[in-house]
Amino acid sequence: MNKVRHFKSLLDVNKKEFLKIINNAIDIKNKINSNEKLDLFKNKTLAMIFKKNSTRTRIAFEVAMSKMGGHAIFLSEESSQISRGENLSDTAKVLSGMVDLVLIRTSNHNDILELSNNSDVPIINGLSNMFHPCQLLADIQTFTEIKGSIENKKVAWIGDGCNMCNSYINAAKILDFNLKISIPTGYEPDERTLELASDHVELCDLPGNAVEDCDLVTTDVWASMGLESESDKRKNVFKGYQVNSNLMSKAKKDAIFMHCLPAHRGEEVEADVIDGKQSVVWQQAHNRLYTSIALIDFLLNENSN
Repeated sequence: MNKVRHFKSLLDVNKKEFLKIINNAIDIKNKINSNEKLDLFKNKTLAMIFKKNSTRTRIAFEVAMSKMGGHAIFLSEESSQISRGENLSDTAKVLSGMVDLVLIRTSNHNDILELSNNSDVPIINGLSNMFHPCQLLADIQTFTEIKGSIENKKVAWIGDGCNMCNSYINAAKILDFNLKISIPTGYEPDERTLELASDHVELCDLPGNAVEDCDLVTTDVWASMGLESESDKRKNVFKGYQVNSNLMSKAKKDAIFMHCLPAHRGEEVEADVIDGKQSVVWQQAHNRLYTSIALIDFLLNENSN
C-alpha cells in the first residue's frame, strides 16, 4: 500500500502546510464571494461516515464538494453495514477502491486509526473523542482574517479538556502561539498531547489568569457529545469557568471570542459575550466551508503523485 497523507490530527501537517491550507481557504473564500466558478473537485467523490450527529461538519464538507464540482456520499452507522458488525478495516478497503477521500466522525479515535491504516485514499478526522482538527482550521482562518498571524499571540482556553482543547494544544505547538488553559481538576486535556507542546502551553488554576492580556478567548460546551449523562454534575464542577463579560474584561480590549458551537448560553458562555461585539462565532462557523475545501484540495494534491 502506498504512503497516503491522512488528516487524523493537526500533527499530520507541519507549519508550512498548515499555513498553506489557511491561506488557500482565504483565497477560495474571496473567489467564491466574487462569484468565481471553481471546479477543483470535478469527478471527485468524498464518502462521509457519521457515527455521531453533526451540523457544521456535514454541511461544510457536502457543500465543499458540490461547490467545487464534486460529490459527497453520506453514510450513517445505521444505514451502512457497519451497524451489522463489518470491520472498519474492511470498510476502508472497499471505500478506497471507489471514492477519492473518506471522512469519519466518531466517538473512538481508534476508528480513525483503523481506517487510515487500511485505506488507499486520505482519511479525514471529522471529530473524535481525542481531536477536532477541522474545526481548528476554521478557527485559525478566522483569527488570521481579523488579527493577522497567530504566531506569538496569546490564546486562552476555558472549560473542559476535550477534543477541542487537545487540538488547540496541537495548534499552539505547530503555529508557535502561547496557549493558557484553565480547567477544573480531573478534566485536564490528554497528557501525552500536553507533553508534546509543553513549551507552548501553560495550565492556570484560575480562568482570570488564563485570560489576562490574551488575544483570543475560546471555550466549548461543558459536556461533549456522549457525556450528556454527566451534564448536571459538570454544571456544578464548571460553574466558575463560564466565559462572561467580567472574564472578557481581563483580556486585551480588542480580544475576540470563539466557540465551535453548538453553544449553551448561560452555561459555558454568557449570552452577552457570544452575542456581543467581541464574538466572531458566525464568521468562525462559516469558515468551516472554506477550510474544508482547502483541506480537501491539499489532501488531493499531496496524494496525486
